[in-house]
Amino acid sequence: MASTVIDTVTVPWILPPHRMDLLLSDGIPEGYTVTTGFVLAVDRDDRTLLTRVDRPGRGWEVPGGHLDPGEEPRSAAARELAEEAGLVVPAAGLVLLGGQRITLVADPPAGYGYPRLAFMAFYTVRLDGRGAPTRPHPESECVEAAWVERDEVRRRCPGASWLPLHAALAA
Repeated sequence: MASTVIDTVTVPWILPPHRMDLLLSDGIPEGYTVTTGFVLAVDRDDRTLLTRVDRPGRGWEVPGGHLDPGEEPRSAAARELAEEAGLVVPAAGLVLLGGQRITLVADPPAGYGYPRLAFMAFYTVRLDGRGAPTRPHPESECVEAAWVERDEVRRRCPGASWLPLHAALAA
């Protein structure tokens, strides 16, 4: 497995002391448990598909979410893309870009629901054509989806920890 750390951060939404390495990688880091799958979908015009969750503290994001029990990460990412953005892509059409490797550096509090070594997998799909209008599934937590220009992604998702992964797509 080849991987490169492109940034190291901490984030407020992971409460125990931790380190998050943003990786470009062609595989899942050894010893880490994949908890979520996300998709950076880009169309022919270099626009990225974003979704919006209408809840406090949320907003625009890339489609993705937690794996269901027994679900493979790539399948979860494809499922979340369809549910949250209405874009149906076969799981086999998604390519692992890398992700967020989370290492807890202290004992988690009682009841903490995630492993000490977690990985949030980020896949990519590039469409041959212009991204068609999309809409989230009616039962999704997302209320809208939109294809946005590369510069607009940073404006809609300020402070998103995955932005270095998105920037790597342009390289």
